[in-house]
Amino acid sequence: MSLQSETKQSIKKSLTASEIRLKQEIDAADAIVIGAGAGLSASAGFAYSGERFEKYFADFSKAYGFHDMYSGGFYPYETLEEYWAYWSRYVVLNRYQDAPKPVYEDLLKLIGDTNYFIITTNVDHCFQKAGFDKKRLFCTQGDYGLFQCATPCHHKTYDNEIVIKRMASEQRKQRIPSGLIPRCPVCGKPMTMNLRIDSRFVEDEEWHSAVKRYDDFIRQCENRHILFWELGVGYNTPGIIKYPFWQMAFHNSKSVYACLNSGEIDCPSGLKQQSICIREDIGTVLMRLLCQKGKEPFRK
Repeated sequence: MSLQSETKQSIKKSLTASEIRLKQEIDAADAIVIGAGAGLSASAGFAYSGERFEKYFADFSKAYGFHDMYSGGFYPYETLEEYWAYWSRYVVLNRYQDAPKPVYEDLLKLIGDTNYFIITTNVDHCFQKAGFDKKRLFCTQGDYGLFQCATPCHHKTYDNEIVIKRMASEQRKQRIPSGLIPRCPVCGKPMTMNLRIDSRFVEDEEWHSAVKRYDDFIRQCENRHILFWELGVGYNTPGIIKYPFWQMAFHNSKSVYACLNSGEIDCPSGLKQQSICIREDIGTVLMRLLCQKGKEPFRK
């Protein structure tokens, strides 16, 4: 037996009862509703602290005293030149570069031709880059790849790839050239990232279309065998994915709620019989499930 075959056999043998049940539900479900949080991208290698932060933001850490990417995003920079120097580097790294590990690609390969829809709080575009259908995707919290007016004076968003990459390449000593500061084409005031940070978040036409597609999908699947599959969702914004999934599963006895996360896993006592909760690295479990289905995990 080859080393590769031995590895596959080892992975198959290592499946837990919960993983076997999850695999069966993926195969049997009429539809899968995936709810994805930051833990999914973390499993794909998008770490926002530690070695990855030090590799790309050591100069910012030394200059401003923060020690992770999230803190850098909320730092009160004195100038827009500094603000955009940080954000442009951050966005290039976490939006325009591929995730280090192909976890999203493995997820797509695993669900195959199953009817699915995804609701996610992630803003890093990983689903789209992996090949998921953008019409089956609702990004509730925005997109690192979009600007909006900071006021906002109107409800439209703008692709930022060209200018963001220029900011990142032309910055010096944690500052961009003043001429690269993005300004609203309508009112002339500064632009900002299209991220749900406060009440000024712009819900543009595409955002509202995605809401409608998601609501329509849920209605069409009502009272059918649905797998509500939560991946890497914590308790920062449980009202977006976690609590609605619990509620929908509770009111549909044909449905199953699954929670896969390396950290927090939980479900209400009334859902225990309908639930599959697995505390494990998401990428590792997806790889095991793919091998169980006789499919090779995606490798870049």
